[in-house]
Amino acid sequence: MSDAIDIERWREELESKRTEKDDFFAEHPQSPIPPEERDGFDGLEYFDPDPTYRVTATVERHDDPEVVLMDTTAGREMRYLRVATLDFELNRDDEDLADGSYELAAYQLESPNEEPLFVPFRDKTTGQQSYDGGRYMELAPDRDLDSGDELVVDFNLAYTPFCAYSETFDCPLPPEENWLEITIPAGERFE
Repeated sequence: MSDAIDIERWREELESKRTEKDDFFAEHPQSPIPPEERDGFDGLEYFDPDPTYRVTATVERHDDPEVVLMDTTAGREMRYLRVATLDFELNRDDEDLADGSYELAAYQLESPNEEPLFVPFRDKTTGQQSYDGGRYMELAPDRDLDSGDELVVDFNLAYTPFCAYSETFDCPLPPEENWLEITIPAGERFE
């Protein structure tokens, strides 16, 4: 982790967000958990918080973004724009987990908007410890990004799309360019 943060405060904020999400899933009318299953819902599964997976990425902004067609869980296609590439490094203490430089593409829907950057991805936990359709991150920079800017990417905030809980949702699947050949044991689990 290249930027200095208060680890205890970060961990408390992360745990608070997780509790808030569990409450939403258990009680909210728009929860993806089917109503008849909510009484038995006792919270989402998570990997333990690990600041190793909170990294600083260097942004490569694409001035003329390419259209990327993403397949969805319902067999449709959604049009996104590849607006940036995020380059980052992982440096882990565990000898079984490879260090190195990696990149993920960041997207936005094709229509002009102020939505956060959408970063769907797969990693070696996909289909085993996490949802087989991949996981998502949404990054909301506090300003317009330029190439060379830095942006925090916290995999501890990676989440499972709603379609994992109910077929009424249609979710984009991470394109192959966002398939990481490493294990990211951070964020939501889904077994």
